[in-house]
Amino acid sequence: MKLAFIVDPIERLDPGHDTSVALMEAAQGQGHEVWVAQAENLQVIESKAWAFTRPITIQPVALKDGIWKAPQPWYSLGESTLIPLEQMDAVLMRKDPPVSTAYLYATYLLDYIDPNKTLVLNHPQGLRAANEKMFALQFKDAIPDTIVSQDKSVIGEFVEAKGMAVLKPLGGKAGEGILLLAAGDRNFNSLIEISTLQGQLPVMVQEYLPQAQEGDKRIILLNGEPIGAVNRIPSGKEFRGNMATGGRVAQSSLTEREQSICQQLAPTLRKFGLLFVGIDVIGGYLTEINVTSPTGIREIDRLDGVRLGDRVVEWLANTKRGYFDV
Repeated sequence: MKLAFIVDPIERLDPGHDTSVALMEAAQGQGHEVWVAQAENLQVIESKAWAFTRPITIQPVALKDGIWKAPQPWYSLGESTLIPLEQMDAVLMRKDPPVSTAYLYATYLLDYIDPNKTLVLNHPQGLRAANEKMFALQFKDAIPDTIVSQDKSVIGEFVEAKGMAVLKPLGGKAGEGILLLAAGDRNFNSLIEISTLQGQLPVMVQEYLPQAQEGDKRIILLNGEPIGAVNRIPSGKEFRGNMATGGRVAQSSLTEREQSICQQLAPTLRKFGLLFVGIDVIGGYLTEINVTSPTGIREIDRLDGVRLGDRVVEWLANTKRGYFDV
């Protein structure tokens, strides 16, 4: 196979942590060609999607003293070439949020890849439809009590009723901008004003789940099926468990409730062509559905002694192109 990865600048990626690198490494290890591009390299010419792409060679990481270590330099790049993306067997859109105007425009360009020739993962229409915070709201039996509002009084009434709540910007990532709101906090008005840009942007507010101190579980789903999980536990005085905010990771398996949540999500994820997804679950409640560039593979591999990247690439190789009609 020939695989193209749409990623952030390669020099910014962490080979010991980033799932994108784990997937590229797995593809290379199975003898497939791996190419990289950035969203700004995308073009539409004669109604077809093209991109300036570069072949990449990865130096695999190795596990030493419980940590993934990468040789330096860990990659080398070939010459940039403008090619039609339908020459690829699959294109993996793995650019990190925020889902900005530039990101949305990139998904429009990806629409012009012929689905009968090339699989796009995740599907650009699915990426546009699935805001990583809002998309979970349709699964009412799986989520904690949640509102989305930009109105200070509405948010205030919710927090007063719950005692504590978690505020999330709709376009954030890696725990950025998430706030813990408490009833009676004298900073409440200021926090809402800052988060909503003086009432101009809606935010998500969820009932605070005390089980968050026990961990925020990341579950990786491939074509709707869970293939691995890792628990992210807050450290120190931080209430967020995200790895980017210093949360430590621990080995984890799925409960019956979590298996049930995955089963609830699977038909909708497949419908929208959301093939590689990371969901977040706290205390048996679904809190987010991550579709842009979900991570966690390196941590699961290290803790469970597996190679999930190999499993994903093998699935890609066995998947019929043009399978999803969204």
